[in-house]
Amino acid sequence: LSFTTAWSTNAVSICRSCNLEQVTRIERSRRYALEMAPGVEAEAAFTDEQRAAFAALVHDRMTECVYATRLETFTTDTAPAPVVRIPVMKEGRKALERVNREMGLAFDEWDLDFYTQLFREDIGRDPTNVELFDIAQSNSEHSRHWFFKGDLTVDGQKVDHTLMDLVKDTLKANPNNSVIGFKDNSSAIRGRVISAVLPENPGQPSKLEPQERDYDILFTAETHNFPCAVAPFPGAETGAGGRIRDTHATGVGSLVVAATAGYCVGNLQMEGHAAPWEDTSFQYPPNLAPPLQILLDASDGASDYGNKFGEPLIQGYTRTFGMRLPSGDRREWLKPIMFSGGIGQIDHRHLEKDEPDVGMIVVKIGGPAYRIGMGGGAASSMVSGTRDAEMDFNAVQRGDAEMAQKLNRVVRTCVELGDENPILSIHDQGAGGNCNVVKEIIYPQGAEIDVRSIVVGDETMSILEIWGAEYQEQDALLARPESEALLRSICDRERLSMAVIGTISGSGKVVLFDSREQQEAAAAGKAAPLPAVDLDLDKVLGDMPSKRFDFVRSTDEREPLELPPALTVSEALKRLLRLPSVASKRFLTTKVDRCVTGLVAQQQTVGPLQITLADVAVIAQTHTGITGAACAIGEQPIKGLINPAAMARMAIGEALTNLVWAKVSALEDVKASGNWMYAAKMGGEGAAMYDAAVALKEAMVELGIAVDGGKDSLSMAATAGGETVMAPGNLVMSAYVTCPDITLTVTPDLKLPGEGVLIHVDLSAGHRRVGGSALAHVYDQIGDESPDADVDLLKRGFNAVQDLIGRRLIASGHDISDGGIITAILEMAFAGNTGATVDIPALEGEEEVDVFATLFAEELGLVIEVAPANQDEVLRTLSAAQVPATVIGQVPSSPSSAPLLSVAVAGVPVLEGESMPAWRDVWEESSFLLEHMQRTETCAAAERDGLKHRKEPSWNLGFTPSRTAHELLTASSKPRVAVLREEGSNGDREMAAAVWAAGMEPWDVTVSDLLQGRAKLDDFRGIIFVGGFSYADVLDSAKGWAAAIRFNEALKAQFDAFYQRADTFSLGICNGCQLMALLGWVPGPEVGGVMGEGGDAAQPRFVHNESGRFECRFSTVQIDDSPAVMLRGMEGTRVGIWVAHGEGRALFPSSSLLDSVLSSNLAPIRYCDDDGAPTETYPFNPNGSPAGIAALCSPDGRHLAMMPHPERCYMMWQMPWAPKEWRERMDASGPSPWLKLFQNAREWCQEHPQ
Repeated sequence: LSFTTAWSTNAVSICRSCNLEQVTRIERSRRYALEMAPGVEAEAAFTDEQRAAFAALVHDRMTECVYATRLETFTTDTAPAPVVRIPVMKEGRKALERVNREMGLAFDEWDLDFYTQLFREDIGRDPTNVELFDIAQSNSEHSRHWFFKGDLTVDGQKVDHTLMDLVKDTLKANPNNSVIGFKDNSSAIRGRVISAVLPENPGQPSKLEPQERDYDILFTAETHNFPCAVAPFPGAETGAGGRIRDTHATGVGSLVVAATAGYCVGNLQMEGHAAPWEDTSFQYPPNLAPPLQILLDASDGASDYGNKFGEPLIQGYTRTFGMRLPSGDRREWLKPIMFSGGIGQIDHRHLEKDEPDVGMIVVKIGGPAYRIGMGGGAASSMVSGTRDAEMDFNAVQRGDAEMAQKLNRVVRTCVELGDENPILSIHDQGAGGNCNVVKEIIYPQGAEIDVRSIVVGDETMSILEIWGAEYQEQDALLARPESEALLRSICDRERLSMAVIGTISGSGKVVLFDSREQQEAAAAGKAAPLPAVDLDLDKVLGDMPSKRFDFVRSTDEREPLELPPALTVSEALKRLLRLPSVASKRFLTTKVDRCVTGLVAQQQTVGPLQITLADVAVIAQTHTGITGAACAIGEQPIKGLINPAAMARMAIGEALTNLVWAKVSALEDVKASGNWMYAAKMGGEGAAMYDAAVALKEAMVELGIAVDGGKDSLSMAATAGGETVMAPGNLVMSAYVTCPDITLTVTPDLKLPGEGVLIHVDLSAGHRRVGGSALAHVYDQIGDESPDADVDLLKRGFNAVQDLIGRRLIASGHDISDGGIITAILEMAFAGNTGATVDIPALEGEEEVDVFATLFAEELGLVIEVAPANQDEVLRTLSAAQVPATVIGQVPSSPSSAPLLSVAVAGVPVLEGESMPAWRDVWEESSFLLEHMQRTETCAAAERDGLKHRKEPSWNLGFTPSRTAHELLTASSKPRVAVLREEGSNGDREMAAAVWAAGMEPWDVTVSDLLQGRAKLDDFRGIIFVGGFSYADVLDSAKGWAAAIRFNEALKAQFDAFYQRADTFSLGICNGCQLMALLGWVPGPEVGGVMGEGGDAAQPRFVHNESGRFECRFSTVQIDDSPAVMLRGMEGTRVGIWVAHGEGRALFPSSSLLDSVLSSNLAPIRYCDDDGAPTETYPFNPNGSPAGIAALCSPDGRHLAMMPHPERCYMMWQMPWAPKEWRERMDASGPSPWLKLFQNAREWCQEHPQ
């Protein structure tokens, strides 16, 4: 009650846009009427315990409070807690021990001794509780990485290098293209000079046009494990949000492009579907969420945040594990891994932050302070379950993606100002809140900070809470005083709060004072109160003594894998294909936006059916070119339970065998982020980490690549059932690199039925070890010998395959990883919707063939598909590089019935003529079980059952796409188009690029520009209402945006005048489509609705998807005859298009209205099934719209509203799939059919001069 929710913030913004300035707060609540079940005595009353139990079931304690009576006021009598001084001078260490327990500061023995001495003997005074909290956060393991930087002994022997030295040594050996490494919030490599469509005058209404920029590629990755264990949805939201701010807070500001994600959880124990390898006797900690909830809610949180922010999530991994090892130890991800990575760009001139200088202003931008996320840095550094559960809960932050989007727009505007960028230094606020980020940005000069200058959303917060809370969506900046006005104008345009909280002093201290208390003391004639914080930065943030850690290697015995004696390959495969690390990840990808920005050249889904299988993610640097960057993930934690050094080599090996499918600038250009997740201070885990780090260093130096950043999470354990359960140690390697041509990327879907030749590229030097494999896992074992990497062979293989890709000699390719070669082959067939016939030979000299090792060993390797004409050249190239390669099979012609799979080992069949769709159903089964928990049952079942009968979509093209003529692109006078956005819109830049590519002049215009008179619609021929989540979809999609227009008289007059002009057009996409319907612009007053008969009650609109959730699909649509001017000449075209929305189902208040729209041809675009027929069947129709309606237009054809996104696929490289004949005849770097929609708008403007 004491603080304003993010929902209220957006609702109040809507009211202010409607000129309802008197509204300062709106909160929503739910009331429940409880009734006794039939048959219970009427006089029986609910007990307080029953009411409390019911309330606990129906509310989310992370974001909601329960009130026994109706609220009548927002006023609260809560008083802020005062600053307290801790009696260290009198009581010594005991005082610190007491406050350490009470506040959960995570001080260890070294810390307690060090800080006792610091205050008693050095500073000579009692510390405040604020100072101790401050120190605990900024000097926690989470923030300072004591372990990685500590002095080490292993088995009693002191080692010469810290863990940090070992990983940094790779960059010292292979710096090559690194421009930021092991400093700042992200790492970066040298990019290219490109042409990007950017605003001419950033920070104000402005045309956008191609401008030359020198952009480097950056990458960052971090985890949010502890918060996701406690509260998975907000924990993952803020994990994604914090990493986004890491991305944009690099250098003096940088650009967010795309995300990666990963989830490691314990056994899912799905009710009614427990897997045979899951131990049902395991107990789980009551203070942490169960693994199934973590997997679903955390992936929902990360997806929802990215969807609303406008960052596509284009790659990831998922793993579950829980097992009692032969040693008796239980290993399981009770404390999960929630991994978030981000790839972006940075202007080459913005790489370096300025050092603080006396007189610079300290600025905070972003959302207000709330009492959330208290002590997250310290909490993340502890084993889960070793402190008070309420403290754990309070340490989790909450996210506000719409606020993050506004914050990012401010940073992006500063970046795009180029040499005029007002930001001198920037850090994002994360662990520790202000007490971390402010000290970071003022170090070493120091500053005086007024706590009352910090914008708060809760007036009852104490100084401790304002200074220490980890409220999200905040950055700290340094700027010159003369830049303050510019920063304020940028923030005002984006409706973002900004505060100057202090000035660099040169004292070397951080001083936190309370101006309110000072004024009150002065008025009362009292001495000024002492500061809440007054610390020498060098003593609490500078070089501090190292900690020492003693490791002992584990000597646990390993047992060889023993499979059931009569086990068949079919039986083993049926188990293995259900293991989440092997099985389909469909349940993760269809709920997350994978196309926003229009810069996505490769995301997770591939092939005609868009199966989730891609090995590599690829982004374009710009909409106007084909240079870009690729990233790929490698992690093999289960193998580390056998051999930590082999695990590290296999992790980088997997990253490279995933990355290899993008054409990269050079292997030597590859850099990687290394994220370490271990229970490092327990058992033999510290020694395992050390061995892994040594192996990683040696392998990467030999490969010629390097680690240039990363994070660690070293308290990966939780208590359950009376024992401490360690998670398997994990090293996640995220490799990234520049790409000279994004159109050369190879995908895993088989593409040549009836002619494709399958080749196994063996990068293991002939080994077939099954330790740590998925096969072992599903038989509840680990095994005793792990696969390992032959580093020199890996290097030769990578370079040889890159050569083949550059010459376009590979049709498809896939790495061998979890599940072995048989899984790789089956997955390629699943994705291509084809069969496969393979015979894997015995190893040379192998007398008795081990069929299971041959098929299921997870040794490094590749499977490639080539055309028969290219077979000899491919084999010759691999042989010349001394890379073993063997032809193992063919892709048969697809029969009229289901494609067939046949697999043999050394000539002996193990699968004979089996249905590919049937095996794909097994592979999809676990995903669909999870889907049933996330979507409406009917939709999940429809997609599951329909997949059995899917075939390649039937596309049709009635014209030839062509680029816009150069003279039109460079014309001095072009039709002006307002690319209009509101708070929360996120599709404006790709839209501007599409408008420019069609020969028009796009302008960046916000609703606030129109309200403030900075722009007016009279100046434009077209308006495009872009997609996104205006006002975070508060009050439902686009309703806030519509209200801002309809209920503000001045604004409504502008829009009405524009609509009535005969020389204008409008286009609404996604959120903009919903808006146009709510404005009544489509299907128009002639049909009825807002602007015609019946008013709002008769207005068609777009409502929640039938599936009940956000849907991202590449759907086939058909363009029908209609008056729509933007679709002229496209009639009869049937083609794929990106869809990404949660509320896209067309709702018609009456059947007669629907009939009228259809008979008048005002529904020009409709979703189609694989046969090309308009459909209501899910998932062909992703939202359940009647008659497959995807768009509406006005009777005069000038106004078109559509839910799908043509601006995200107007170039062929943005299309995730196209039929073979299209790929053969169309330029991969040229326009797709969707560019014509925008070209038609330009031509119409030329035909109808203003």
